Amino acid sequence: MPSNTRPDQQHFVAPIDETPLVAIDSVKADGKPSNLWRDAWADVRKRPMFWISAALILLVVIVALFPGWFTQVAPNNDCQLSNSNGGPTAGHPLGFTKQGCDIYSRIIHGTSTSLSVGLIVTFLIAFLGIVFGAISGFYGGWLDAVLSRIGDIFFSIPYILAAVVVMSVLSRYANVWVISLAIGAFAWPATARVLRAEILRVKNADFVMAATALGVSRFRILLRHVLPNSIAPVIVITTISLASAIVAEATLSFLGVGLPTSTMSWGNDISAAQHDLRTAPQTLILPSIALSVTVLSFIMLGEVVRDALDPKARAQR
Repeated sequence: MPSNTRPDQQHFVAPIDETPLVAIDSVKADGKPSNLWRDAWADVRKRPMFWISAALILLVVIVALFPGWFTQVAPNNDCQLSNSNGGPTAGHPLGFTKQGCDIYSRIIHGTSTSLSVGLIVTFLIAFLGIVFGAISGFYGGWLDAVLSRIGDIFFSIPYILAAVVVMSVLSRYANVWVISLAIGAFAWPATARVLRAEILRVKNADFVMAATALGVSRFRILLRHVLPNSIAPVIVITTISLASAIVAEATLSFLGVGLPTSTMSWGNDISAAQHDLRTAPQTLILPSIALSVTVLSFIMLGEVVRDALDPKARAQR
């Protein structure tokens, strides 16, 4: 018996079969390794806001691609002045515009125009923002100075005001592509700034130093290592930019410098109905609701994705 124990002190030892050995810090070797995107997906699929926004966006996309599935009424050809500002009737659930056109049909067919402008503008913003931000942040030096000053010049110009000027000059050529270029050509600097800041953080990481030590070319390091690890904030901004682009198109059309009045557009319908707000409010309110729900869906999705891609935001919930 050890000298530091008392004779009357008893010791009890549990049998080994009652206390099996467990690896406290064991790691599952057969499990998939964790990464940012897998953790983000595991987070967003638990949030009801993600599924609500995704369902609304899916509905908007289906309506834009297949408007014939939702209405058989032509938005322009079946207009009759006898139905001017009329209420709902059989086959026309939302009533009629001042020209006697079916409001429901015009909303359905206007979805493709708004979504097309949003997607084109978003692609243009992402492309220009990634090119300018990636090259500027990764290579630095005089190239960074030149590209940053170019971005500052465009950033100082409100893109809505610039689009108004461009569309006023090119009014005779107004179409979906022209208005998309007018908006996207001035709306990319914010994306470039965010990506540049992220690349400045990532390019000093250990894996970049290891790739440089192995003799990998700088351009290949940018494409294969730095850019994929810096793209998360751009995805968030791109999602919200799509909503902003849809609003910008509606704003320009409402001001009369956007798409031609013959084009199906929620902005055109809101602009045409502004004088009938007191006598026939449905002609303005219903297209506005369609615009608001679509924009809100993309903003909600952007908020959810932003929180999911931010480990600090996930830890606080």
